[in-house]
Amino acid sequence: MSAVDIDVYRGKSTVSVMRLSRGAAVSSFEISYNGQELKELIKRVKLLPGETKVVIEFIGKYYEPIANISITRVYLFP
Repeated sequence: MSAVDIDVYRGKSTVSVMRLSRGAAVSSFEISYNGQELKELIKRVKLLPGETKVVIEFIGKYYEPIANISITRVYLFP
């Protein structure tokens, strides 16, 4: 199983991808909220093997650009 943690803040987000079997981050990168970077995020998540869980951490309404894209079931943790 894979886990994707999206830490949302004003204008961009930090994304960390972990393979839970390995227990360590596979990659960590920043994205801004333009269409191309959001498409790249979706592409990367869909390429992960097996089941993938996405967690979004946010304050205020900064999560909206990310929450409006459909990757998989999304759990929001304010």
